[in-house]
Amino acid sequence: MAVNLVNVEAVGKVYGTRTLLDGISLGVSEGDRIGVVGRNGDGKTTLIRMLAKLEDPDVGRVTHLGDLRLGVLTQHDSLDPAATVRHEVVGDKADHEWAGDAKIRDVLTGLFGGLDLPGFPQGLDTVIGPLSGGERRRIALAKLLIDEQDLVILDEPTNHLDVEGISWLASHLQARRSALVCVTHDRWFLDQVCTRMWDVQSGDVHEYEGGYSDYVFARAERERIAATEETKRQNLMRKELAWLRRGAPARTSKPRYRIEAANELIADVPPPRDTAELMKFANSRLGKTVFDLEDVTVQAGPKVLLKHLTWQLGPGDRVGLVGVNGAGKTSLLRALADAAYSDGDTQPVAGRIAVGKTVKLAYLSQEVGELDPSWRVLQAVESVRQRVDLGKGREMTAGQLCEKFGFTKEKQWTPVGDLSGGERRRLQILRLLMDEPNVLFLDEPTNDLDIETLTQLEDLLDGWPGSMVVISHDRYFLERTTDRVMALLGDATLRMLPRGVDEYLERRKRAAEAAAPAPAPAAAKPKGGGDSRAAKKELQKIERQLDRMGEKEAKLHAEIAANATDFEKVAKLDMELRALRDERDDLEMRWLELADDA
Repeated sequence: MAVNLVNVEAVGKVYGTRTLLDGISLGVSEGDRIGVVGRNGDGKTTLIRMLAKLEDPDVGRVTHLGDLRLGVLTQHDSLDPAATVRHEVVGDKADHEWAGDAKIRDVLTGLFGGLDLPGFPQGLDTVIGPLSGGERRRIALAKLLIDEQDLVILDEPTNHLDVEGISWLASHLQARRSALVCVTHDRWFLDQVCTRMWDVQSGDVHEYEGGYSDYVFARAERERIAATEETKRQNLMRKELAWLRRGAPARTSKPRYRIEAANELIADVPPPRDTAELMKFANSRLGKTVFDLEDVTVQAGPKVLLKHLTWQLGPGDRVGLVGVNGAGKTSLLRALADAAYSDGDTQPVAGRIAVGKTVKLAYLSQEVGELDPSWRVLQAVESVRQRVDLGKGREMTAGQLCEKFGFTKEKQWTPVGDLSGGERRRLQILRLLMDEPNVLFLDEPTNDLDIETLTQLEDLLDGWPGSMVVISHDRYFLERTTDRVMALLGDATLRMLPRGVDEYLERRKRAAEAAAPAPAPAAAKPKGGGDSRAAKKELQKIERQLDRMGEKEAKLHAEIAANATDFEKVAKLDMELRALRDERDDLEMRWLELADDA
């Protein structure tokens, strides 16, 4: 039976006159991988801070296993600004000592792209003080993951990570022995990593088995049985459920639930988008030309990011843009926006961008534009327009669209200066859409948005007729809202990827392997040739053993996932997994010793 690591008993928390958590009782056991979801401000961060004993409940109690080893990533790090990255991450270990540790090598490569920390001015010897919040957060995450813990608690771990970093982190957490509690709005990440979900709503926490996709199925079924009055929210959930059900089979471990009941829920739900109808409407609004690029060069200062680019964004095209940091994703959007806002007068350093005469662009940048803090939410929206035409005869008032984006009637009278970062982001998107654009550029639109707001935004974009380019590290949002993916791989070209983000990750992996330096020839040693040959033979044998262990480890993970509700079997499989990892660690150390002698 799995050991209980943390117990939460009848916990309550009140801020001012608002009850965040009311009589919550939960537990975290060995092997648990729990994702925490809910709207911004509903108490997710408060809940995990109390789990970690960083904050005390007003009533009830939280107890930890006596010798619990706990690792916590909060939204604000406690790194010493005067220290170097080396000191915080690897401590006083000598280079040969930490470089010989497979886990440290894996973490540094996965989070920073290499052992020498490319992108940091002095590599490991960079002083932390002047670094950005995102860089500091990656350092704090690396420091946590290098240590061994019984329980890891992570608050928004995917923030400031790119698609590759998020993919690596998911794989790393799948392979760790630690239990996990994780708050994140990244739904792809939740599906990859978690086997249970906590949904924080109106002071209560609802528990579900499985990852995010399973949670969507189970919650939709629960709401159907309860005949909830929240018709709008239920309809959104059914629509997302339909999309998940029609998507790749690997999205969810559906057999744990009543698939027949789920299918009944979505029997009458059409596909999320009527692509042909939207394309027809987009053509009528935009004409034949949106953006035509011919032999274009895009620069950021002296650095050439794209050259000889010939590309066309047509009416109704919905394009997801991925790429390595610094490859030019945002610079490309800015070049297109400059050409649009100047009616084509402003052109790139080389080549030409033709802009359609009917193009009306809305550009959501990563920076949240400042609004008059004394304005009320509704006033800020109505200052753009009183009503908005959503196409196909659909029209909404500013107040109705505010409600769709989570601003209740009471919240609509809140001063802009009192809004949180996520609420300001929501308001910024809302104001853009109220201006009835026919071309949308969205640069990291999911930043600071909770899952419920993301589903509402996706629902709105489903029926939006126009052209759209989305830059996002949120794979779920990217796949949900766009029809094709294009990539900037750092070689000054733009490529179409028929298989989307998966193909991008495969290309990046191949590029990294090709760029890896060949192992330096071993220095001559006074040992006899026979010793060297024997070492090489043993090295090859160990490599074959490690390959077999990798396959066996993958099978054990699959068995654990398939038997997630059979705690006795999971405990037995987990013991096998731990023994296998111990054996692998010993073999890796032996491989390193032999590599020096071979």
